[in-house]
Amino acid sequence: MTEITNSSSVNNDEVSLKKFILRLQEWWRYLLAWWFVILIAATVGAGIGFVYACFNKPIYRATLSFALEDDKSSGGLGGALGLASQFGFDLGGSGGGAFTGDNLLELMKSRSIVEKALLTDITVNNKKQTLAELYISFNDIRKAWKANPQLKKIYFLSNADRTKFSLQQDSILGGFYNTIIKNNLIVDKIDKNISIISINVNSENELFSKTFAEVLAKTVSDFYIDTKTKKSVQNVKILQYQTDSVRRELNAAIYGVASAIDANPNANPGRQVLRTTSQHKQVDVQANQAILTQLVQNLELSKMSLRKETPLIQVIDSPILPLEKTKMGKIKEFILGGIVGGLLAIIFLSVKRIFQDIMNS
Repeated sequence: MTEITNSSSVNNDEVSLKKFILRLQEWWRYLLAWWFVILIAATVGAGIGFVYACFNKPIYRATLSFALEDDKSSGGLGGALGLASQFGFDLGGSGGGAFTGDNLLELMKSRSIVEKALLTDITVNNKKQTLAELYISFNDIRKAWKANPQLKKIYFLSNADRTKFSLQQDSILGGFYNTIIKNNLIVDKIDKNISIISINVNSENELFSKTFAEVLAKTVSDFYIDTKTKKSVQNVKILQYQTDSVRRELNAAIYGVASAIDANPNANPGRQVLRTTSQHKQVDVQANQAILTQLVQNLELSKMSLRKETPLIQVIDSPILPLEKTKMGKIKEFILGGIVGGLLAIIFLSVKRIFQDIMNS
């Protein structure tokens, strides 16, 4: 009984395989009958691919890589800052890790940073303009604005006040931001185990790709420095003001001692009261000297702390002209277009045959 069952199963498999082969032969004869349609579609696709390669603009890629500073170990400076803090002096120090690691990657892709970069002034053909105007120029955006009288008047001029932009300007900048993030800008770590970050900008304009990568890195660096070192800068300014104030008081006290002595050059030794004025001034001199010495020490420590936090970015490789250019060759586009055209024709004919079979059944 088992042998009969196995034999029946083998026969069924052979019948199914035979049907499959016959079905393939049937489909092959069907497609072969429409070979001229497939050939025409492939020819049209190849022509479209060739024309596209002729008129398609190349893509220029600018790559800038930089390393993040590691200020976890502050060495002798950290000890000095700790010693100063024991005496109640806050000299700044590291501002935390808000802009390190993945946070920095997101910061570089934020709208505020990208818009600041777009509104940065550059010089093109001895003419000063913003990166936003260069972006508009090589994308031929103003041609699409000619039909709209309001858009024709919109410009992103150098040194313009961002707070006074109109709603249309804000909306246009937002559109530029979305397009750049989606199509032009790639920010990522070279390796997850190291802290080297690369900025890749791809565009149809070589100058824009190079300049935007450099400006974006500088914009993020300036923003980081302004934010992280804000407390240290304030401490330096306060200590500098106090130092200058005490130095003026010390100079005034020294001048007062000299004036008091000059007022009584040959004071009677029997009358000590005549020396009290100069002695009071001398006490002021000594007190101001001690205060000034301490303030100068704290000021120098604060300046060291500020220098330690600056800068964030150390550029390793910057884009150099001419940039890497990416463009599909005419022959490759011709072949690829032909393959795509032929496949589309085969798919169309297959769907048509299946639909006819369904309707006939």
